[in-house]
Amino acid sequence: MAAVRRHRRVAASQPGFLPLKADLDGSGLTTGRRKRVNKNKKKNWNKYSDIQDVEEFLDDVRLQERAAGGLIADKPDDSLFFVDTRDQKRVPEPGGVGKKGRNSKPLRIDLILQPNSCIAPPKDVLAHQRPNAKKERRIAQKAEKLAAMGVLPRRQKLLRRPAAAPSIKEKPVTSKDPERNFYDLWSAGSPETADLYYLEQTKKKLVKRPEKLNEKPSVLPAVEVIAPGGSYNPDFFSHQALLLEAHEVEVQKLKAEERLQRKMAINKADIATEVSTFKEQIEGLVEEEEEPKPEVEQVAGDVDESVSSAAQQEKKTEKQRKKEKAERIKELQKKAERKMIDSRQQLFKLRSISADVKEMAQRTKRRQVQRKARQEAQKSLPRRLGKLKFQAPDLDVQLSDEIPGSLRTLKPEGSILKDRFKSLQKRNLIEPRNRAKFKRKHKLKYVEKRAFREIK
Repeated sequence: MAAVRRHRRVAASQPGFLPLKADLDGSGLTTGRRKRVNKNKKKNWNKYSDIQDVEEFLDDVRLQERAAGGLIADKPDDSLFFVDTRDQKRVPEPGGVGKKGRNSKPLRIDLILQPNSCIAPPKDVLAHQRPNAKKERRIAQKAEKLAAMGVLPRRQKLLRRPAAAPSIKEKPVTSKDPERNFYDLWSAGSPETADLYYLEQTKKKLVKRPEKLNEKPSVLPAVEVIAPGGSYNPDFFSHQALLLEAHEVEVQKLKAEERLQRKMAINKADIATEVSTFKEQIEGLVEEEEEPKPEVEQVAGDVDESVSSAAQQEKKTEKQRKKEKAERIKELQKKAERKMIDSRQQLFKLRSISADVKEMAQRTKRRQVQRKARQEAQKSLPRRLGKLKFQAPDLDVQLSDEIPGSLRTLKPEGSILKDRFKSLQKRNLIEPRNRAKFKRKHKLKYVEKRAFREIK
């Protein structure tokens, strides 16, 4: 701080220095208690050194050099002041007109204080340019056109729209409200006037469940009831219907296997025979007779091509071009007349057209019903959730001679665990998956222990 005050005193107490700024005249000097700081450490130089006054002094010097062409203290008095020899009684009005009808000249002291820098100010090119001028001009023209038509812009329409009544939300009663109702904290039932914070902390208010979680991925029931033919003592017809269903499933499997075998079967025509093998062996050894080339036909074809190319290169005459143009115009006129006749004939087909429209509407309605039924049917089918497709389990069915007479002789079939696993896959709760194969990283090593060796 001492160095700062010293610089300020030096700047303000220079002989003949005239500052342009009022804060450098030395009147703003304040003397306070000097803080003792250890200056032999470099980290304290910038921390406790204030050079703002020195910078202000240097800025004032630069301002004098730009405005007056140098320091005012170095300039002679004749360049700064002059003796006013005019009449003291007459006070000229500001902005008045002299004897010769010209405006009064400004004072010399004002001319001296005006900037007199030799460096011209940089030209502001952006001041003469307007970004997006073409776009703004087009928007203004469109607005003028709409205003002439009486159409208000969107902003004015929103301003003229009546303001909606502000919705007043009821604030929940907080625990700090003195007008709230009191309740027994240790009561068995939940208090009716409890605040929201109390219900959240005591877990008596459930978190709002997302609507997506309430939707079931499938319309199928969790436990499907088996067909009547699967009972331990079924009816004859229901049992035969279940057998027919299992038979159809097996027939579809056999058809798929036969289809795969047909695709993988070898064509008998592609099987090598003795003749084909002999031809392959002698290929290239026997020279084949070359057929004579039809030179005459080739020459005739060349002549025809040359004649056609020459005909294409001939330039059309003015008469031919006019004739083609007239033919094109006549063809267009015929098409226009035919179109007009067809449009007139459609007036007499209103009944048939209306019938066609009704039929089209009925067809569209039937398609909508079919599409909706197909979508409803797809809700009960398993979706593709992974890279594997869902494979329906085999039907648990017994033949006629395997049906037990009572529950005591009934044999259990299937697995409850597999049935529940397939049910989860069918209801789109988990994706279809295969059983992971166990593979040993290292082979088992058999070691013969000493105790076993001794017994052996």
